[in-house]
Amino acid sequence: MRDGNRIEIGFLLFDGFPMACLTSVIEPLRAANEIAGQEAFCWSLISERGQKIQSSAGVGFEAERSLVECKDIDILFLLSSPTSVFDNPTAGNGVLRSLGRHGTVLGGISAGVFPLVRSGVMQGHPVSVHWCYEAAFEAKFPDMDARSEVIVKSASRYTVSGAAAGFDLALHLIEDRLGGDVAHEVACWFQHPMMRGAGVRQQVPSANAPDTGDSLPPLVSRCVALFGAHMSQPISIADLAQQTGVTPRQIERAFKQATGQSPTHYYRAMRMKAARQMVVYTKDPIPEIAEAVGYSSVSPLVTHYRAAFGLSPSEDRRRINRFRVEDNAPLPSV
Repeated sequence: MRDGNRIEIGFLLFDGFPMACLTSVIEPLRAANEIAGQEAFCWSLISERGQKIQSSAGVGFEAERSLVECKDIDILFLLSSPTSVFDNPTAGNGVLRSLGRHGTVLGGISAGVFPLVRSGVMQGHPVSVHWCYEAAFEAKFPDMDARSEVIVKSASRYTVSGAAAGFDLALHLIEDRLGGDVAHEVACWFQHPMMRGAGVRQQVPSANAPDTGDSLPPLVSRCVALFGAHMSQPISIADLAQQTGVTPRQIERAFKQATGQSPTHYYRAMRMKAARQMVVYTKDPIPEIAEAVGYSSVSPLVTHYRAAFGLSPSEDRRRINRFRVEDNAPLPSV
């Protein structure tokens, strides 16, 4: 708190940002101010040049200041689509790095972690990545420590996986500044059932997708981890058996019993899930996506993708494009 009394929070908005991620942080902070009878928190909307920003829902937001006017900000959150970049990356990324060096806490909410990482300020810091961006994030930033926890927080960097996680983070800020009673009352105002913290994993939809691995038997869980580590260069069941110290037959039986699927089909489903994230949340060419999930050509990817989702990767991308302006417009955001 640079003035000793209140925490000033900036929200750096990029075109295509999800509104829920903005309101989920602001609303609990507003309620906390009302309950405590003081302006413990204040906030402002920021854009690169102070220009108007359009959310993913097409609602426009007027920025109150430009990025270069943020030297007095205590915490700066980035909200964006996965492909958001600064119009002037050299200048914009330089400002973020300068803010980080001079004491501003930097953070990203949901896809806001993409421009945050692109700026170079997250080297050496783990990142909370929303499950739907996992494959796209790994493809763009293979050296980053991407985590599935809803909140990943250090003294100088805050990242959260989505809008609900943003609400949880706001409750933590309220608790730290105003105490647990105020945080609890804010949660009750909004009927927020619990305040999640570091270490809590995201909930991932299970319909038409492999199990997340949380409740799998140890052998199957180890195999799933090896599958995940060998997306671009697939591992055979024989190699899997060798690395886990069992026979291929034992792996087959373990997967059938735990998941109802053969390990080969389970592995393919994992690869298709990763491929679909890249189809929907990146603009990478389909041949590059095929290579990223272990196919030497597009043809087998298309066959397996169509079997999994009922349409080809290109058809799936065109379907998504019907809900957004094409060319350089924002991709879907959560």
